[in-house]
Amino acid sequence: MPPLKISTAQRRARLAVRHHLAAPAATVEDAVAGVVALHATDPATVHLSACARLASPAIAAVERALYDDRTLLRLLGMRRTVFVTGLDTAALVQAGCSADIEVKQRKLLEQHLGRQGHPENVPEPGKWLLEVEASVEAALRARGSATAQQLSEDEPRLRQQLLMAAGKPYEAIGNVTSRVLFLLAAGGRIVRGRPRGSWTSSQYVWHPLDSWAPGLLRWDAEEARVELARRWLRAYGPAPAADLRWWTGWTAGQTKKALSALSPVEVDLDGVPGVVLPDDVASVPEPAPWVAFLPALDPTPMGWQERDWYLGPHRPALFDRSGNVGPTIWMDGRVVGGWAQRRSGEIAFRLLEDVGAEGKALAEAEAERCAGWYGEVRAVPRFRTPLERELTG
Repeated sequence: MPPLKISTAQRRARLAVRHHLAAPAATVEDAVAGVVALHATDPATVHLSACARLASPAIAAVERALYDDRTLLRLLGMRRTVFVTGLDTAALVQAGCSADIEVKQRKLLEQHLGRQGHPENVPEPGKWLLEVEASVEAALRARGSATAQQLSEDEPRLRQQLLMAAGKPYEAIGNVTSRVLFLLAAGGRIVRGRPRGSWTSSQYVWHPLDSWAPGLLRWDAEEARVELARRWLRAYGPAPAADLRWWTGWTAGQTKKALSALSPVEVDLDGVPGVVLPDDVASVPEPAPWVAFLPALDPTPMGWQERDWYLGPHRPALFDRSGNVGPTIWMDGRVVGGWAQRRSGEIAFRLLEDVGAEGKALAEAEAERCAGWYGEVRAVPRFRTPLERELTG
């Protein structure tokens, strides 16, 4: 029997509803759960992506969920990238992705420490690193919370220097501080709290994870990968298995094993083989016409590795050379243009294809709505893309 066919139109209908683009969410937590996790490499993305999915967008609501209610957690996860997720998903990410990253990065840092040419400083890299980590964690617990600078004052070995990118034009010497904090975070021992300064800052105050989010569930790694795969397929499926592997950063073996436990149904995605959860094969009604202005690094355009079915020919204008997406305009499940916020607060946009008079009117109305709730907010993407630069002039 040939595999079940699921059309591109049906995939677009699913993302429209499940990602809260055609059906706005009532709460920040619901908005985040709809896409599993928000990209947080650029701190502004967290707030703007959540607000793009809220019926009543408000930066303060995102701040409250992150730092007051603490129903969301910022952590290192898939593909060695920082994300924000709900607490239950954070536990899955920690066991199913972060733990492996910690092992790999520890080995690399030990090798790096051993090649510095200062054996008198780090005679036994592995032992030295364990001692420094324990000391830093103890200092953090004694303070309750601390910045990286404060921890360096408490543990001077964090100022051990490393030669970065040796032999490259951008060779530099830096302290080991960020690498040690990276390992402690990837190991689920410390967590980024409220940033210093505004919500667009990436200078965080660190906390012990068990004091910031007490009672976070502990998962077996394989079981966590199965559940994380389930959540991704619910939000992003049907999709090729390769997209799941890319999104998570898992090995081929880990991906295959996680999917096998879910017994997915093989489907034909307009000629591309894919998988879908066995209880998710029924068609989803197509929503009414909709438009969304999504920020740079939003999880929807970054949710799949194979993007032609929603991106079309617009990659050169909307992505940078490293694969980071800029601000995009979505219409009925596909990317049709890009936008930018000017210094004045104006939302400037450009449609990259003909969407008709009705589509253009929808885009104009959404640009005006976004400018309204942005108010005094100004957020320049950390990763600039060709069209975004052009629109800001």
